[in-house]
Amino acid sequence: MAYNHCVMVKTMDEIEAGFKKLEQKIKELQEKSESLSQDIRDHEKELLAQMAKSAIPVIGIVGLNMLRMGKQDTKGEIYDPAFYSQKMIILGKAVKPAAFRPDNTQKEVIDQFCVLSEDGQFFELMYSFDGFLHDSFLNPIDTKTAIDRYGYDIIFMLYRAMHDYLKGEEALVEALEKVISYIFAPKQ
Repeated sequence: MAYNHCVMVKTMDEIEAGFKKLEQKIKELQEKSESLSQDIRDHEKELLAQMAKSAIPVIGIVGLNMLRMGKQDTKGEIYDPAFYSQKMIILGKAVKPAAFRPDNTQKEVIDQFCVLSEDGQFFELMYSFDGFLHDSFLNPIDTKTAIDRYGYDIIFMLYRAMHDYLKGEEALVEALEKVISYIFAPKQ
């Protein structure tokens, strides 16, 4: 019985020592995580700018032609639409839009989005509606303003757009490879 007790005590001591090592490792990782997180926060503008630069070729392909202005009929349908010449991707929507547009303080903002244009510039796309005409203002913003107003969601959305584009390209290449192998397969 004494032998089992000694083995049990030794096992318990080993478990306790291992547990303390785990606690220490967790503490070290948490401290390192906080340090790395701070490094990212300190360089968030540079990260977003570099991501935007890298995404430029993709935006021209997957971006949207955003409505610049259009008239709304009685059924709520838009007619005579005019679009911005550059394609854009939407990265975020303002929870609380600005009270008015910077270009015209008489125009209330009903919707406001953070967008990235195909030339790598960030904008706030601000829409107004006077009961007949939907029109917008493209307010240029820098990366710091974009992050301050729209949060880290815009970094995630930009990453997600690139990720989804990559998946689409992989699927396209795979499909093309299948077609080519089918076309050039030996005839039987």
